[in-house]
Amino acid sequence: MKKTPKLTFEERVQIRTHLEHQLRPAQIAKKLDRHRSTISRELNLWGIKDNYEDYNPSLAHTYCREGYGIIRRFEFKLIKHPFLQKLVIRKLKLRWSPQQIDGYLKRKFPKNKDMQVSHESIYKYIYTVARGALKKELISYLRYSKSKRKSNVGSRKSSIRIKDRISIDYRPKEVDDRVVPGHWESDLIIGKDRKTAIGTIVERKTRFTILVPLKNRTAVEVRKAFARELKKLPKELTKTMTHDNGLEMAQHKMFTKQTDIQVYFCHPYSSWERGTNENTNGLIRDFWPKGTDFNQLSTYQIKKVQKLLNERPRKILNWYSPAEVFLDLINKVA
Repeated sequence: MKKTPKLTFEERVQIRTHLEHQLRPAQIAKKLDRHRSTISRELNLWGIKDNYEDYNPSLAHTYCREGYGIIRRFEFKLIKHPFLQKLVIRKLKLRWSPQQIDGYLKRKFPKNKDMQVSHESIYKYIYTVARGALKKELISYLRYSKSKRKSNVGSRKSSIRIKDRISIDYRPKEVDDRVVPGHWESDLIIGKDRKTAIGTIVERKTRFTILVPLKNRTAVEVRKAFARELKKLPKELTKTMTHDNGLEMAQHKMFTKQTDIQVYFCHPYSSWERGTNENTNGLIRDFWPKGTDFNQLSTYQIKKVQKLLNERPRKILNWYSPAEVFLDLINKVA
């Protein structure tokens, strides 16, 4: 049996043109002198069945040329479901991580599988499916904007060296919904030669940010500096803190004893569990890019950036600033 030649790019462009003139697949097949099943298969594979308005000849030709078998059905969700695709891209533009989008979709559409897509599928869409200007644009929305996605498997260590750490699994459920204030996320931003750093502490409900000057990255310095900043606040607004697994928080038990703030630790390599803090660190990098020597910055310079961040109106706060919302909370508990 003679093998049917693959559709050319020119033929795919013609298919799109005929679709715009509302021709049916059988009519398009006749125009192109192709079997009707060839056109139907093309549209069902690369468009949306019975609704072909989103058929894209350029993407279809690229997928076919490179072998669409390498991209599983789940990755095609963002092609076959244009509303989902637009929603994901809109969230990426807001600097949401793929993990945050994944979690948001599961919560927003718990019973609609067509409106859910895993963070791995979003990454694969960005790095494998998207092409040209679109790919470059989508990569620019990611936190580190790397041109290639690298695996961390080879660099992971098998053990966690923080003694008596309490997993985020045991964190109070009230923290998750952001209704109750006083729950914080924390991290360090590392500076020049990985020898300098500043601390970042962000309140989950209000997004109020505290920048912590540090003399060094030792656990003793971080404990003292973090405690000094948080003890300035009312006790009602300092309940818990969620940190990653950096050894700078090795003295968490002493920190809790000093402040009555219980520290919880994320799962290894799960930075999205501190998504608010990660997002804030990205905003801070606009002021101090990688390689900054934080020891050269005065406390005044660091606190000036803290003030600028906290006075920005935020969409998620109905265009109030974190400073306004947090001050209102202080007045209520005073």
